[in-house]
Amino acid sequence: MRPRPQTGRKLADLAVKVLSGVFAAVALLLLGWILYTVLQRGAAALNWAFFTELPPPPFMEGGGLANAIVGTLVITALATLIGVPLGLMTGIYLAEFGSHSWIAGPVRFVVNVLMGAPSIIIGVFVYGLIVLRFGFSGYAGAVALAILMLPVVARTSEDMLALVPNTLRESALALGAPRWRVTFGVVFRAAKAGLITGVILAVARISGETAPLLFTAVNSPFWPDSLGEPTPNLTVTIFQYAMSPYTNWQELAWGASLLITAFVLFMMLAARFVLRTRSI
Repeated sequence: MRPRPQTGRKLADLAVKVLSGVFAAVALLLLGWILYTVLQRGAAALNWAFFTELPPPPFMEGGGLANAIVGTLVITALATLIGVPLGLMTGIYLAEFGSHSWIAGPVRFVVNVLMGAPSIIIGVFVYGLIVLRFGFSGYAGAVALAILMLPVVARTSEDMLALVPNTLRESALALGAPRWRVTFGVVFRAAKAGLITGVILAVARISGETAPLLFTAVNSPFWPDSLGEPTPNLTVTIFQYAMSPYTNWQELAWGASLLITAFVLFMMLAARFVLRTRSI
């Protein structure tokens, strides 16, 4: 057999490398442009008043988004308390107890569908389920965000638990430990870094969501006295202020955009740090 000429393969390999480099450079350029614009426009709005005062009326200088920051933190915390345990339990069942059961396939299918479901569909679903009966509230917003978190945590948990060697499970079971204790005491510890990373990524996933909160929590210019009423939050505030004709509101929208961008970047770096620490 005659060896195939290598010239064509080398040219094809070079062409793929060049195209990959060009597209990667374009993507990095666009990302850098976005980050630069958000930093340039948003840094001017960040001051002490931004974090401590309520939104100002149109055309009035000063003021801030302290109520929206507090509302965002509370809604995100409540969504985490709802979505993370449900996601972890789903991942545990799929990886440890029901991996070969008849219901595992449908559960994985539903989780995959939720992973790719548009967030606005989740918002409309919670609107019909909760808002039409009880009104707009922070609770409804937290439920919508929790639904978005659930598939991320579930998939990550199942994948991380599946990477734990079976020898650890068998060793613990051979010592007489019950299955639930093996799962939570041995398998969970071995997969701790991956599970924490999944939770961090899920929180980052919902940090910039606007559509679900438009249909559930909406917004408010006042302090969030109760989650049973419309609750202020940063993402809807950005949407409303960026669309307004008032310059001072637009500046606050840029500041809120920078704050959310910095938070998401911090969460991503934290996830990478956790994984890197575990690998070392």
